[in-house]
Amino acid sequence: MQNKTGAVFAAAAVLLAGAAMYFYVAGNGAELPEGLVQGNGRIEAEQVEIAPARAGRVQQVMAAEGSLVAAGDVLVVMDTDELAAAHDRARAEAALARQTKAEAEALVVQRQSEHRRAEHELERATALLAGHNISETLFEERDTAHQVAEAVLGAARARVATAEAGTAAAEAEVRRIAAQIEDSTLIAPMPGRVLYRLAEPGEVVGAGGPILTLLSLENIYMEVFLPAREAGLLPIGAEARIVLDALPDYAIPATVTFVSPEAQFTPKQVETLSEREQLVFRVRVRIPQDLVAARIEHVKTGLRGVAVIRLDPDQPWPEALDRRIPPELFE
Repeated sequence: MQNKTGAVFAAAAVLLAGAAMYFYVAGNGAELPEGLVQGNGRIEAEQVEIAPARAGRVQQVMAAEGSLVAAGDVLVVMDTDELAAAHDRARAEAALARQTKAEAEALVVQRQSEHRRAEHELERATALLAGHNISETLFEERDTAHQVAEAVLGAARARVATAEAGTAAAEAEVRRIAAQIEDSTLIAPMPGRVLYRLAEPGEVVGAGGPILTLLSLENIYMEVFLPAREAGLLPIGAEARIVLDALPDYAIPATVTFVSPEAQFTPKQVETLSEREQLVFRVRVRIPQDLVAARIEHVKTGLRGVAVIRLDPDQPWPEALDRRIPPELFE
């Protein structure tokens, strides 16, 4: 009986400690020690739309709503039959262009040989004309033949340049279609959780039409709103603590990563009416990535709570705000 009574008192003490901490940070800001400020908010994450670069038919959707995905996981596969046919045709055209280039290069070799012969005959004709051993008519014929050979060689070289350009264009088309085929497999750009599944296999979606909405787990943060008097003293990189309604007896370490350069009105769902009538600055506090990675299965956006930010780095954290979440809590 005594053991049972002791367990009840122990449980009650834990609940009271958690409640005391919650009311300490979630109540009136005047209760905080000097050098600390607070704001209400909720856990948020960046949303990333997983969408194809071109219109097409969805072949497979590999992830369900709520599932966790790692960076590089295949999420969606688009139908590529039409692209595969276009790729085969482009490769055939590239092979034909390479063959055309090879033929043009062989023709240049032939024309170079003809040009050298015409040039040699012109040199002989020039020497013979100087000794009055040939007529001027024959010399003019040799000169004309040399000019023709030179022009024909230039045309052959131009044909090679054209063939090279055609080959480059054909090979570029092969690479372009190959890139489109590769882009038809949509992968997770970062670790995250699938928030929405917006299309199913067999559906046709437009270019940029979202198929999945992914919550990025690389950037988990809480946004709060502080008056100008407090936001003006707040440096980027300042330490913070997040206390969630769901875990009122623990504090999550965080860092200030953004302070809005412009004032705005506080959102209705966050502050009281009197506070909404004042201009405030939006502040973002981010949870370290290593903490997120260690408990990634339990990370959920939308959880509400309070962020307490330390303006004075020399101000020690109260004991209630320095209690970290023990690893065994989620085991």
